[in-house]
Amino acid sequence: MLNEALRRELLAMREEDRRVRTELANAGELGGPYVPRMEEVHIRNAARLRALISEHGWPVEDIVGKDGSEAAWLIAQHAIGEPEFQRMALSLLQAATVNRTIPAWHAAYLEDRIAMQEGRPQRFGTQWMDDPHDGLIRPWKLAEPENVNCLRATVGLDPLRAIPKPGPELSNEEQRKLRESQRWWEEWLASKGWR
Repeated sequence: MLNEALRRELLAMREEDRRVRTELANAGELGGPYVPRMEEVHIRNAARLRALISEHGWPVEDIVGKDGSEAAWLIAQHAIGEPEFQRMALSLLQAATVNRTIPAWHAAYLEDRIAMQEGRPQRFGTQWMDDPHDGLIRPWKLAEPENVNCLRATVGLDPLRAIPKPGPELSNEEQRKLRESQRWWEEWLASKGWR
């Protein structure tokens, strides 16, 4: 039986995340260090999801519907400052996948996100980064590039979209800015215990 109140709360949390992200993107404030306003939303949402999990378990589709379950997944995916919470969420997602109460791609995305944050290669190719040479977005390191599409198929994902060929190099200044941003994120991830 659906818990409509829980579903609505999860959807409202996801909507706040999307609204703030859109406002920041429209203001040109995304693309560098973590914007404090976005981080606050992620921290607040993760804290509330943690409390909801303690009370109800992982929000599976049977309890909160497909959209509510996807909202919970997005909140966990965005809790990048909380390694232990993301690892716990991954364990719950993997169990729910085995029980077929959520789609397997939920766990795959979070597994890849955690691998990237830990500096390890990803399995499913879900995490992409700006290349500081030409500014084009490419997948974070792949654990098994020759098998990535087979792995994606096992969790219900389409084949990896085409990876852009190298483009014209960015200016030295643009490359410097991208490298500084990546350095900032590396240091931030280390400060949170990912590395």
